[in-house]
Amino acid sequence: MIKVLITDDHPVVRRGIRQILEDDERIGLVQEAGDGKELFERLKENLFDVILLDISLPGRSGLDLIGQIKKTQSSAAILILSIHSEEMYAIKALKAGAAGYLTKTSAPEELISAINKVSVGERYISGSLAKSMAENLISDSKMPLHELLSSREFEVLSLLAEGKKVAQIASKLSLSPKTISTYRERLLEKLKLHTTADLIRYAIMEGIGGEK
Repeated sequence: MIKVLITDDHPVVRRGIRQILEDDERIGLVQEAGDGKELFERLKENLFDVILLDISLPGRSGLDLIGQIKKTQSSAAILILSIHSEEMYAIKALKAGAAGYLTKTSAPEELISAINKVSVGERYISGSLAKSMAENLISDSKMPLHELLSSREFEVLSLLAEGKKVAQIASKLSLSPKTISTYRERLLEKLKLHTTADLIRYAIMEGIGGEK
């Protein structure tokens, strides 16, 4: 029986996923966590085969948590389940140590299939993501600057592209406005830009962010 931990900050989403999982006879224990703190509390209580992990969590993002999760329970497979498209975060997640990436628009059958696959040590990669990864390998010399950003920097850039102000981003990520301003300065430096408007234009041109 597969033991699964659902980590998402929306109770309604967790409940919906739980119902899908509990209808499958191959899945046994299902537990929930609403943020990173609860996640590591659950990891102290049980060993899990698969951790379903959202990216947009309060405090530290899901991408930032991957490394610590692997140190805490190295045998657990991490399957990212996010509202964000594969193009935005999937390759970063896989490089960080995730076993697979799914969007929340995926069919329940695909979610179950992905859980079963990663639970036995395999990776779950959709056809579109495999194509994107192959194209990245071919054009590595032309890698866009935003591929060099940290997961948190990329998240801040995405939120700026959605039209969020510094204070709004700070509230969403449970960080101080000063910290978000520091990330903004790093983005300007790394992307060789000068203003917030430049960052937003860059993000739009690269298909990053946008209103959800």
